[in-house]
Amino acid sequence: MTNHSIDHNSHDATVTIEVRFFNKLYDPKTKRMKEQVELPAGSRIRDLVELLKLTREDIYLIMINGKDISPGRVGDPVNLVSELEDGDVVALSGPVPMSGGYGSAII
Repeated sequence: MTNHSIDHNSHDATVTIEVRFFNKLYDPKTKRMKEQVELPAGSRIRDLVELLKLTREDIYLIMINGKDISPGRVGDPVNLVSELEDGDVVALSGPVPMSGGYGSAII
């Protein structure tokens, strides 16, 4: 991963995020398990989700650098307001297959 030195006051500043896909978000056809994404500095999870053409309903669990930022209760909407920092690793999981969304995610 490229390590950028970013001035957060610059209007052209960007952050590079590694996104990892799990469970129903992993696409076996393309074998997309992870990718690097560049976003403007100050971007939030919702900006990443929009860029990836996902919906809030597609996502069951979100982790940033290993920390679960998902809701406390099943069925609550996922947290899309967390701000992203350069070098963050974001894990996105859809519902666990065969669980109807109520099983533990495998990450």
